[in-house]
Amino acid sequence: MESTGGPYLNTAAVTSPVGIARLLQMTFGCTTFSLVAHQGGFSAAYGTFCMFVWTFCFAVTVFIITCEFTHLHSCLTISWGNFTAAFAMLATLMSITAAVIYPLYFVQLGCYPIGCEVRDFRIAASVFAGLLFIAYAAEVCLTRAKPGQVSSYMATVSGLLKIVQAFVACIIFGALVNDSQYSKYVATQWCVAVYSFCFVVTVVVVAFSVTGKTALLWFPFERSVVVYTFGAVLLYVSAAVIWPVFCFDSKYGSPRRPGLCSKGKCPWDSQLVIAIFTYVNLLLYVVDLAYSQRIRFISHL
Repeated sequence: MESTGGPYLNTAAVTSPVGIARLLQMTFGCTTFSLVAHQGGFSAAYGTFCMFVWTFCFAVTVFIITCEFTHLHSCLTISWGNFTAAFAMLATLMSITAAVIYPLYFVQLGCYPIGCEVRDFRIAASVFAGLLFIAYAAEVCLTRAKPGQVSSYMATVSGLLKIVQAFVACIIFGALVNDSQYSKYVATQWCVAVYSFCFVVTVVVVAFSVTGKTALLWFPFERSVVVYTFGAVLLYVSAAVIWPVFCFDSKYGSPRRPGLCSKGKCPWDSQLVIAIFTYVNLLLYVVDLAYSQRIRFISHL
């Protein structure tokens, strides 16, 4: 029986520059969590987060390589280009976070008290964690839409920024639950509402893009996303003004870190983290709004 559908296996999935980057991701990811699980060790929430990042990214990367090599992605009811672009950006952010956290909390120069062998394994794992981040960042650079190129929305600068915005919002939420005392004033509760609303809508935008269902909506999705981004800029401007006033003004909070605050459990520290990343997300939404004027959505790629 002759095949009329072309070759069964897509060798470009592992021989193209993007394919090679994904093979490196798989190799570095497997090596990293193997070193940690074998001898490096991990503990507490920070270590568990790092192991989750490495195993999750490894599993999804293997899934992507398998689907593209066997053409199985054509059977999935999602926008494959949007999915791979979104995951590459997310994996880049997660892997650099783990690459910073693991050596910060688990690597030391001396051998005491963990022993030289464990120390060496942890150093090696940290090196491969850094290489893993570089491999994912390389994929983002290789697949990012170039000017004038027809590409999936998540591969554009605006689409990639959506992932970064959601990731930064997660950092803000983490600081909020770490005894930030946001419920003390109605104004700071408004800021939490801003963070939550923008996060939810951004995730919905990503979800519709990845699933390729934007064309089924009864309203113009492209125009709605631009309008939402403009609204998000205004909302974040309000939060960027309100949060510092009600946390660091002497009338409502403390302009300096209290001397009796214990490290890791100080509300002032959490409030400072939230303030910093509020301005980071505000900048991201402004850049997103600027780039969203020059793109067109392609939902079926």
